[in-house]
Amino acid sequence: MKGLLAVLFLLSIGPLAADTAMTPDKALSLLLEGNERYVEERLLHPNRSEERRTCTAEAQAPFAIVLGCSDSRVSPEIIFDQGIGDIFIVRVAGNVLGPVELDSIEYSALYLGSSLIIVLGHENCGAIKAVLAGKTKDIEAVAALIEPVLKKIKKPTLEGAIKSNVEAVASQLRKSSVIAKLLEEKKLSIVPAYYDFLSGKVTVLQKA
Repeated sequence: MKGLLAVLFLLSIGPLAADTAMTPDKALSLLLEGNERYVEERLLHPNRSEERRTCTAEAQAPFAIVLGCSDSRVSPEIIFDQGIGDIFIVRVAGNVLGPVELDSIEYSALYLGSSLIIVLGHENCGAIKAVLAGKTKDIEAVAALIEPVLKKIKKPTLEGAIKSNVEAVASQLRKSSVIAKLLEEKKLSIVPAYYDFLSGKVTVLQKA
């Protein structure tokens, strides 16, 4: 049995390595196609088999990175219909970007070959709502990263504030020297996006 597992792993190295060469446009298409399947309730649930677990046990090559909110209703593998080893996920309340989140994202982009970063905000985000209401007790560290963005908006709506925060985080990512170099080399793309709870649809806000 161990010998069979070793063979399966060796066979997996080629496809995993090939994933690292995926273009940003192709990576985005795969995610949006998966989201379309999710919205239309025709999920494929790909890459969730015992064989996939075996193939990825010793190495990973996620084709995309998702910086998303910790909200329990926004699970990237589900809403994009992806599987084990497909997406490198960083989740934090308010999908904010601090040093730890940035290190994680840079690691996947630089060493795992991910070619796309989606910054994913969502409808009715509790962290943004709390900052707008001035009720930030016990989430001070998260609020401190959101407040500078919202201060620049005159009379923000909740949806507008959420989308502005997403776009601001995408801009912050572009300032990373690691990320900037990959963007310049056309090896990486950053896409701010917004998730709607009722429809299940992910909408791209802009592409960078």
